[in-house]
Amino acid sequence: MADEIPKTPLDHVTDLATQLKEMRHYSKNNVELLTAQWLKFDEGKLKKLGESKTIEDLMTRQGEFHDALEAAITELDELAEELKPPPEEG
Repeated sequence: MADEIPKTPLDHVTDLATQLKEMRHYSKNNVELLTAQWLKFDEGKLKKLGESKTIEDLMTRQGEFHDALEAAITELDELAEELKPPPEEG
């Protein structure tokens, strides 16, 4: 454990961006799954139950979360570029 190299701010930013990119993948999948369910309740055989608004609200919230993830990833990627050391001349 004493031989561990401490993480730099760039390492932490890169780690967080990687985690958010993984979350983005699952978020997109969740939106697609909710859309499939919504179609069943809005246009399909479950329409008479009247629950499409409930699922539509979840789709909207999940979509907003996905958009926020995109913005955070962009911001962190830009920060990572700023934190990278300048290239060595030689």
